[in-house]
Amino acid sequence: MTTTFPDVSINTERLVLRPYEEADIPAFVEMMNDELVTAWTTVPHPYTRAHAEDWVRRIAPAERTEGRGIVLAVTEFLTQRLVGTVHLHDTDWRVRSTEVAYVTAPWARGEGYATESVLATAQWLFRDRGFERLQLRTAADNTASQQVAQKIGCISEGVLRNAWIARSLTESGEWTDIRTDLILWGLLPEDLDGVADHMAEAGYSSYTDWS
Repeated sequence: MTTTFPDVSINTERLVLRPYEEADIPAFVEMMNDELVTAWTTVPHPYTRAHAEDWVRRIAPAERTEGRGIVLAVTEFLTQRLVGTVHLHDTDWRVRSTEVAYVTAPWARGEGYATESVLATAQWLFRDRGFERLQLRTAADNTASQQVAQKIGCISEGVLRNAWIARSLTESGEWTDIRTDLILWGLLPEDLDGVADHMAEAGYSSYTDWS
């Protein structure tokens, strides 16, 4: 019997994290073709509507139903615009550990949305699902992703040397592969103590609900 996450919706004051829907496809295509997404992820480039349709209809749902993790579309509560993605993957059900990856749409950056959505996911994982560890890996030069890890209370646990291939845009407009290190971050339930209060002081919502 496969252990799976429930079909969940997680709400914060500003955001709704929920399964992907067909209506998300155009915004998802646009988000995944952003230069920073191309640089720091392994998504195909250019990212086509066919890629997005396969993601929404087959790949993302299978992450949950086959027990590997869960993919959540992050949307603005008021406008329902697609803000980004939170993806739990490589879940170990015996150890109660999983890894998180996230993407934020270009128009939504600088609003604290990535921090808010990943923190809400971590709170749900630890408090509702009984998980004991959340980890993430960030490329050595991806400072924006590292700031998210730090803000939610992650501890830097070391460097995985030469462990990733990022992409860099050349002067001629072509993408080229570049090898880079990864920083490994870990988050345990006790690491969240005080994080929500600190974020509230900084003006971000610490309210989280799920259903």
